[in-house]
Amino acid sequence: MRIKFAKSLTVLAAMAVGAGTAMAGTTAATAAPAKPCVTDKNLVPSCGVLWGAAAGGFTTKPRDVELKNWEKLSGRTASIFHTYHKGDEAFPTKAEIAMTSDPANPRVLLTNWKIAYGSNWAKVAKGEQDKRIDAFAARIKKTYGDKKFFLVLNHEPENDVIAKKGSGWEAKDFAAMYRHTIKRLESKGVDNAINVMAYMGNEKWMAQSWWADLYPGDDVVDWIGLDSYVSAEKGYYHYGKFADLLDRKATGNKGLGWYDWATTKHASKPIMIAEWGVYHRIGKPTDKTAGYNSVLPELAKRPGIKAIVYFDTKNDDEGNRDISIDSTKNNLAAFKKLAANPIFNVKIG
Repeated sequence: MRIKFAKSLTVLAAMAVGAGTAMAGTTAATAAPAKPCVTDKNLVPSCGVLWGAAAGGFTTKPRDVELKNWEKLSGRTASIFHTYHKGDEAFPTKAEIAMTSDPANPRVLLTNWKIAYGSNWAKVAKGEQDKRIDAFAARIKKTYGDKKFFLVLNHEPENDVIAKKGSGWEAKDFAAMYRHTIKRLESKGVDNAINVMAYMGNEKWMAQSWWADLYPGDDVVDWIGLDSYVSAEKGYYHYGKFADLLDRKATGNKGLGWYDWATTKHASKPIMIAEWGVYHRIGKPTDKTAGYNSVLPELAKRPGIKAIVYFDTKNDDEGNRDISIDSTKNNLAAFKKLAANPIFNVKIG
């Protein structure tokens, strides 16, 4: 996370009901779909939207404990448990396995892996880290069996690009690294990874000539993800509502907004908002309810979005932004109302 920077009529109708309820300010819940919402082989829900979170960001607190606390606070179990790893770290960890093996609270793992840690993308693509890849493949087969999980390789790659020939960090190097890693995992029998390409979607990066070169190819990408945030403080960086984090365009207001780009250029891919949140500066509590209340209406209009994953922290990587859901009592009440909506009642298949 870096602050810097058409389905069936039944599904649409169910989502519209939820949006209408939120806009009308009536009950927190909406009418549930006629049939239960379940996930398919790529964890795409048949209806509704997967609900997830990463809690305790930028702290040393255990992520599993923090997520459980967050679930109690928000009033809903997260279907997606979001974690982060790099290099040779051994994962899934015991805690991650336990969290995603709880029959009373079904969850699926979403894990980010910076595989090129200590190296670079070009070297990974050429096979330098095959031992690292193979170790992960063996570990996931042993500890996870055939259980499905979401895998993100180097989320938000835009901010890591060094657009200089031979740097090893060019956009084309990222795409090559991604392809090599996924193909290598497949060759080792890992067929339960659901691959997510997670963009930052920032105006500055979308305007770069190399931005399109990041995409590794539809054959190795299952979901397209976005990490994006909005400010609750009027006049502050990226002030806005849920639509604003989805529709950012390249600097100069050029081209398609991010959501329209994803659904136009990669129409077959479900969209995951892999990190999102509403923030205000630390020590300046601000009403976030407009941001939280804007989510359901946008989901009703954007059937491509199949999962949203909140990033909760009292202190971001810039050291001055509070993205927590409980920075005020009103903010927590608004978030709990959003979390209670039945559109997020999706059973992990």
